[in-house]
Amino acid sequence: MCPHPPPPPRPDGPGRPTLAVVGATGAVGTVMLRILSQRADVWGEIRLIASPRSAGRKLTVRGEETEVLALTEEAFDGVDVAMFDVPDEVAGRWAPIAAAKGAVVVDNSGVFRMDPDVPLVVPEVNPHAVRMRPRGIIANPSCTTLSMIVALGALHAEFGLRELVASSYQAVSGAGREGVATLRQQLSLVAGTELGTNPGDVRRAVGDHTGPFPEPVALNVVPWTGSACEDGWSSEELKVRDESRKILGLPGLPVAVTCVRVPVITTHSLTVHARFEGEVTVDKAREILATAPGVVLFDNPAAGEFPTPADVVGTDPTWVGRVRRALDDPTALELFVCGDNLRKGSALNTAQIAELVAAELPRPVTDRFS
Repeated sequence: MCPHPPPPPRPDGPGRPTLAVVGATGAVGTVMLRILSQRADVWGEIRLIASPRSAGRKLTVRGEETEVLALTEEAFDGVDVAMFDVPDEVAGRWAPIAAAKGAVVVDNSGVFRMDPDVPLVVPEVNPHAVRMRPRGIIANPSCTTLSMIVALGALHAEFGLRELVASSYQAVSGAGREGVATLRQQLSLVAGTELGTNPGDVRRAVGDHTGPFPEPVALNVVPWTGSACEDGWSSEELKVRDESRKILGLPGLPVAVTCVRVPVITTHSLTVHARFEGEVTVDKAREILATAPGVVLFDNPAAGEFPTPADVVGTDPTWVGRVRRALDDPTALELFVCGDNLRKGSALNTAQIAELVAAELPRPVTDRFS
């Protein structure tokens, strides 16, 4: 649907910044290497870093085989920008070390997102925030937030958002490779059967093979992602609320979110009910969405045209459909959005942030005049 163009020729010349990809062998890291090979090449050396057990592996980036280095302090020597796609505990320990070595860190974990000294950046929405990084760290939002915030940010810039209600339909890849393996295993157990017609039959067939999920996800939806927080909310729901407020610069925005896991491999979807400062029209909303960077408006339900994960997976934009004005509130819009949670939802946004940083880094005199 959205084929990726071949990567442009790699330019020669001294002075281009050195990039480190930390977590290069993981699920998001694998997508990141593809993205780096597809986008305009602004980097000099790309250094691949992972856990010691992955050191020595060779991965391909920009058409070249590159050996993976072990995660050590020395691995950051001479690095200008370091992208982290690692678990929270690893990022929490190593991101400050990389920053102390002089690298600007772009972190995809959840550790620093709500730190007031760490900007939370979506380049289509708040690119200016990358310059305000007193800790030398920039945070990447969660994949659920990123699946909707580009479209929502475009509408907010025009109409002024005043309330947000959303429900997510999250792919199992959001839980990592274990989530994908769990769904595939469960599908093999239920395929070709009559399961799903009696209470508990899917659970009995699946047994204890629920992986990172509290309930079977095959032939099912699970109204829970994340960990338990106060008053029945999940960490994932509070994450979307807090991140949306920070990205949009609306600290008091009323937000209510329900997060649901669905039997989809990759691509998160959300229904969005957004209330604005004044009356809105569908025609104006469509015009905004159709011209917003990073957004594709795909909305003709009568012709069967609306975004679904099966069509959106592997593409970069946020896809928007089912654009309607609320029946009982002329200031509110209803939307359905889809975004690949491993591309824009993780790797692509991280790469875009890193490119913003690279553009502002000082270049040697010999490079500026070459």
